[in-house]
Amino acid sequence: MYKKYQEINIDKSYIGLEEGDTEGGYFCTPVGSKVIGWESCGIHYCFINGFGETVFAVNPNTLTNDKSEELNVYPLAENFEIFLRLILATKSVTPIEQIIMFSKEEFENFLISEDNTVLPEQQEVLNTISEKLSLIPFENPYEYVKELQAKFDYTKLIFTDEYYDVLGIDRR
Repeated sequence: MYKKYQEINIDKSYIGLEEGDTEGGYFCTPVGSKVIGWESCGIHYCFINGFGETVFAVNPNTLTNDKSEELNVYPLAENFEIFLRLILATKSVTPIEQIIMFSKEEFENFLISEDNTVLPEQQEVLNTISEKLSLIPFENPYEYVKELQAKFDYTKLIFTDEYYDVLGIDRR
């Protein structure tokens, strides 16, 4: 699915997946990452060797999830097809990436806020993805992502020494 997506001639920046360095380069980019898109704010999305087709967010600003764990890397979808369907449901990758720190109410409010207003060009990109890849929006994106993140074993992620040094935590 990722290869088919790459072949579509669209401006991916409208959904928050600008092209850029495929290796990441942040202190918190896990070892073995292949970056598949960048948001203008520096957050990037990737596949990580050893995790199959799972799509992850890499956020250099440490976030806290429901378990009060501080995280820079977290899963968003079990595969790229689901990832695109989540984007179709939320109109960009931003709301999906922020689920980790949102309550259900905050998520729903964000979806209807001015911060998530869909531009005509953005809607055209979403329509093209849907049509060219025969995809429909994902139902219940919030619940899906929360469940995926809750069951993920974050201790399996491998980072460089720089990650542990920057955060001042012991190496595993």
